[in-house]
Amino acid sequence: MARLILEREQELAALAAAARQAAAGEGSVVLVSGEAGIGKSILVEAVRSVLPAESRLLVGYCDDLATRRALGPFRDLAGSVGTELTRALQEGGDRNQLLDALRTELSWAGHPTVLVVEDVHWADEATLDVLRYLVRRVAGLPVVLLLTYRDDEVGREHPLQHLLGLASRADRVRRLPLARLSPDAVRQLSAATGLDARHVYALTSGNPFFVTEVIAAGDVAHPPPTIVDAVLARTRTVHLATQDALEQLAVVPSTLDRWLVDRLVPGGVPALAIAEQHGLVTVTPGRVSFRHELIRRAIADSLPAARRIELNQRVLAALLDRDGADLSAIVHHAAEAGDAAGVARYAPRAAGEATAAGSHREAAAHLRLTLHNRSAYGLAEQADLLDRYAIESYICGDEGPALAAQREAVDLRRTLGDARALGASLRWLSRVEWWSGHRPAADRAGAEAIAVLANAGDARLLAMAYSNQSQLHALAERHAEAIEWGERAARLAREIDDAAILSHALNNVGLAKWPMGDRDGPPVLKESLRVALAAGEIEHAGRAYVNLIWNLLEDFSFAEAERYLLEGIELADTAEHRVFLTYLRVELGLLKLATGHWDEAIRAAESGADAPMSIRSPALVILARIRLRRGEPGAADLVRQAWEVAEELQELQRAGPAAAVRAEAAWLHGGDPGAVAALERTYAEARRLRVAPLRDELAYWMTRLGRTIQADKPEHPYAWQAAGQWREAAAAWQAAGCPYEHAAALADSPEPADLLEALAELDALGAEPLARRVRARLREAGVARIPRGPVEVTRHNPAGLTGRQVEVLRLLGQSLTNAQIAERLVLSVRTVDAHVAAVLAKLGLRSRREAPARAAELGVLPREK
Repeated sequence: MARLILEREQELAALAAAARQAAAGEGSVVLVSGEAGIGKSILVEAVRSVLPAESRLLVGYCDDLATRRALGPFRDLAGSVGTELTRALQEGGDRNQLLDALRTELSWAGHPTVLVVEDVHWADEATLDVLRYLVRRVAGLPVVLLLTYRDDEVGREHPLQHLLGLASRADRVRRLPLARLSPDAVRQLSAATGLDARHVYALTSGNPFFVTEVIAAGDVAHPPPTIVDAVLARTRTVHLATQDALEQLAVVPSTLDRWLVDRLVPGGVPALAIAEQHGLVTVTPGRVSFRHELIRRAIADSLPAARRIELNQRVLAALLDRDGADLSAIVHHAAEAGDAAGVARYAPRAAGEATAAGSHREAAAHLRLTLHNRSAYGLAEQADLLDRYAIESYICGDEGPALAAQREAVDLRRTLGDARALGASLRWLSRVEWWSGHRPAADRAGAEAIAVLANAGDARLLAMAYSNQSQLHALAERHAEAIEWGERAARLAREIDDAAILSHALNNVGLAKWPMGDRDGPPVLKESLRVALAAGEIEHAGRAYVNLIWNLLEDFSFAEAERYLLEGIELADTAEHRVFLTYLRVELGLLKLATGHWDEAIRAAESGADAPMSIRSPALVILARIRLRRGEPGAADLVRQAWEVAEELQELQRAGPAAAVRAEAAWLHGGDPGAVAALERTYAEARRLRVAPLRDELAYWMTRLGRTIQADKPEHPYAWQAAGQWREAAAAWQAAGCPYEHAAALADSPEPADLLEALAELDALGAEPLARRVRARLREAGVARIPRGPVEVTRHNPAGLTGRQVEVLRLLGQSLTNAQIAERLVLSVRTVDAHVAAVLAKLGLRSRREAPARAAELGVLPREK
């Protein structure tokens, strides 16, 4: 049944141009977005009409399963692509083989491919992983990678955001946000029906699906209150046999293969002719799908529970009779059918398949299902499932479920008499307790793991318990103990030839030696990373990246740290290891904070604001420090949160920065009578543990708040400042590339020239509180011409521009286009469009041509040097 497509000429022209470029070997990404019912799938169908004759169209679908199909849209391609890719999709398991086969398939010179992945907001992690791989390489392939998604379902934390961010930086990317139909289009669609187009438009607001459904219902006098009513009204007009078929198909939340339709529907595909004629389903020789997902949901949701269970049982029976049926689909329909035995049998296997594909969220979802029906398993199996669920949840960054499951696994194993399994669970419990901010509990579990495994006869598990103990000591700045336990673990790991444990142990040893000034520290940490990467151990490689980068930042080796950051983020992103991906982004925030790129630091740190406490702590310090240095509202609350989290973690590596930012807030703004006592306690602990960088920073703030310190040999810029040697400190900060700290050191100079230099840097950073102090000193020194500095737009402009809007205004003031602003700020053009519109509206500007003058008036343009 042909469909009339209106007001999509520009989008089709853009897709045709992209296909022509692909034919010339210049691939691109096309992002088609919009609300449910906006016509994304119809646009994909219409693409065929504008493609070059030599091109091909491949379409895969992401489905709204309770637990997603691993690599679902790519599995849909099997049989439509070459034998190499088909074999890789059918065999599964080897991700590199699949990626290589996919790239080979898409490298067909002279035959451009439009590869469509529909509804990527429902994509599983493995699919997102493959799409990231393609996005990074598409520019050199004869391919148009067309992704459709519902933008109103993609929030800040949605897994798709990472892919969209990567796509926005691709060499060639087209964004096609689909708009609703205009009144004229609705009038054209309604012309032959006798319906009042104005009423149709008022009811539907121009949503193409709503428009189509209302017109099909043929009645606007009694409009359905929801689209569900419209769909059900249409289904009731077909024969009962067709209604039965639609109900049967509606419980399958995906496109159905021909074989499944033939199995489920009496008469097979031909029996769906009436449904197709009524615009309810789309039929191709190999597949059947509902015309729109909302139709399927409306029908499925209208079913009585008993009927829905019966229909799912039929689907489950068909899948179980089919060799090679998708495990995720089997588990979904078993759960919907109330088949506890089926869930118990297949969910653990589906979880294993998802883990192997890198779809950790899907693996966790499958394991969660098994644990809802744990009585189907023996106690040892239950403990194994709890361990697996805890690990998958930990990788996904879900600390609450991870901790609860791991604690339960340990409690269960205590009753089973298996020392090896108990020791392994205790070691993991120690790790998860630490991530959750429970330091004493982590210590207890780690010590018990060693005691349990000491005579269990498993050298591998014992070595890992030793290394875990080394890690706990290193994180508590007990360096000698960390080295002792770590070297013991490394020796045992070498004896049993276990690269994973060797990497873990070397990591701890290097982490302990580095702050002691031991020259072996950096090379040992780097060796840990090399061993982990060579062995394909993502967990240990991620940890090695984190610790290596942390120490490089402490040493002001910013260029080397940035290089490792790029590598580490790429690895964690590709492997979907959410914990280390978030941690590394927070470390990127630390780098950007130190080097004066504060807006970038905020964007990076915000990713860790809701992370497990060990990551949240440094993220809060970054956000608090920038806000208080800018004099922005909410700084005090962030400082308080940072200190509370650090106190709960009970580690100097967290308490030190939190005490420093609390002291800085008290010095700049006052109002915190407990800041001095907290600073004194933390300073004393840093001296006791001989942690030089933290000791020197805290000593500096001690002097700022009028407290005495014990003299230490100045080696760190903060130590120079604490000793009153501002000139040496300023030189060191400048050499390190830390502009705020350089300005703060110059601010201690008695010379007006130094103060003016400090003021220029502070103004450039937007560091108004310290800049205000410097201006006061310049006035006291009798300096007549003191730079006015930028106006604090957010605080003093009655329009109340946000920080991001100030950035956009600044770039508008430099006459940049929206596309150039998007590139500069690493945003989508669509997001910039919205920001520009908001800025113009708040400032009362009629056009962007008025923006440069207003930006200059508000003082947000960069100063000429």
